[in-house]
Amino acid sequence: VIRCRAAVAWAPNEPLSVEEVEVAPPKAGEVRIKIVATGICHSDDHVLKGSLPNVEFPVILGHEGAGIVESTGEGVTSVKPGDKVIPLCLPQCGECSFCQNPESNYCQKFHFSEPQNLLPDKTSRFSCKGKQIHHFVWVSTFAEYTVVPEYAVAKIDPAAPLDKVCLFGCGFSTGYGAAINTAKVKPGSTCAVFGLGGVGLSVVMGCKAAGASRIIAVDINKDKFAKAKQLGATDCINPQDFKKPVQEVLTEMTGQGVDYSFEVVGHADTMIAALASCNMSTGVCVMVGVMDSEISIDPTLLLTGRTWKGTMFGGSWKMREDIPKLVSSYLEKKFNPDLLITHTLPFAKVNEGFDLLHAGK
Repeated sequence: VIRCRAAVAWAPNEPLSVEEVEVAPPKAGEVRIKIVATGICHSDDHVLKGSLPNVEFPVILGHEGAGIVESTGEGVTSVKPGDKVIPLCLPQCGECSFCQNPESNYCQKFHFSEPQNLLPDKTSRFSCKGKQIHHFVWVSTFAEYTVVPEYAVAKIDPAAPLDKVCLFGCGFSTGYGAAINTAKVKPGSTCAVFGLGGVGLSVVMGCKAAGASRIIAVDINKDKFAKAKQLGATDCINPQDFKKPVQEVLTEMTGQGVDYSFEVVGHADTMIAALASCNMSTGVCVMVGVMDSEISIDPTLLLTGRTWKGTMFGGSWKMREDIPKLVSSYLEKKFNPDLLITHTLPFAKVNEGFDLLHAGK
């Protein structure tokens, strides 16, 4: 058993509490990882606000991490102690019908199909003050050590800087893949990206890499615009600067609406605006943000031919195979997600990280 620090969420709507926890050794088919770096994602915040379903408290959150294998359980063959790895919040079991479908990157072992608050044997490897602590989508990167199933681990290049490639565990892969894989953005096309957090800026990078000729970045926080332009946005607009709905603004800017729109906020009103801002015949709207409510739409928005689709973790990446390839492309300098990192904090200041997130910084 390893004793280490973890940021425990004891209950919703409370700050995280940095505690000493006990992390049990990995059982058969499991891997124990020393987490070196982790990002903070808005999905963690959704859990703390109680708006992500089926998560049980107390829990160790975090799902955007990178680390080094400390030990492995019986039967583990794909990684060994000392390997650099990214734990995967979307696993790749290799056995379910989705894993065996080349067009799908979803896995039926993911939390949306079956809550993953405990490891596959329905027990936890975490305890604190004599209490069982739940896992979060099996990764729980807000702990100095974590235990995950082997099929939720991607082995990466030993040269990868863990404090940078932790973003490939969720934000960068999700946004970049939404443009490349889900929308399949074509060269010369026009795109609109609603929401310029880490995932939205990764969508901008994906649209640019795909050869889009015009990328319109949309956010109510103007402080995000400089970085959006640095990463490839050609225009930046704040919906609050206009007296008309932003979808009308975008339609006027482009003549008939954009070819591709991306909603990376998770609000019903921006979802409807994103759908209405892509052209009514061949426009594609991709939902990337985790929705915080139900939504009602006018079906005629789809009747004329628009496509409305969701994406999970960047579309068709097969997680255990493709995340290592993405890391290798990063090491070859094919893209630079380092620009997404705004602050680097010591682990004890994890709550300050959430404060910066809430402040839009």
